[in-house]
Amino acid sequence: AGHATKAFAAWAPNLYSFYVGYMQRLVTMIPDISFNWRSSIFACVTLNFGPRTTTIKHNDFMNYISGWCCITALGKFDFVRGGHMVLWDLGLVIEFPPGWTLLIPSAYLLHSNTAIGPDETRYSFTQYSAAGLFRVIDDNGVARNKMSDEQLANAEQLQRERVTEALLRYSTLEDLLDMN
Repeated sequence: AGHATKAFAAWAPNLYSFYVGYMQRLVTMIPDISFNWRSSIFACVTLNFGPRTTTIKHNDFMNYISGWCCITALGKFDFVRGGHMVLWDLGLVIEFPPGWTLLIPSAYLLHSNTAIGPDETRYSFTQYSAAGLFRVIDDNGVARNKMSDEQLANAEQLQRERVTEALLRYSTLEDLLDMN
């Protein structure tokens, strides 16, 4: 869990800092909240125990739209022959060996993975943060169906503005090189 957070911080420092701020606000709002692992910035986890985990082409629409999802492949399979990560929108098929981790914006990018052999095993460990957590924080813990018309209009406007701001949180290669 901590490895994924360190990779996230290294490759997307601006977005990572945004997550840190929001998770701190979440803890302030709900002091008795507990996370899966102290070493992880991600609020949610999905474990797929296979034994031959594959996914169909999908988006993780419940995840934070511009956020990253951390996927770790586990098991024993020939990664050259199967278990590839397919990023449909980018036209990429990526070898994805056991023990490796990928970070992708899974709510935005259509993705899947390919089948493995019948005598092989593949599991996955996926970390992410649900969009609803960010919305609860932005809305100060008030459910949208309990808001006045004015509060709801303001909340929806903030959500539209966040989409534009979110693009600025993605680090470029130049940003990363400047950090060194």
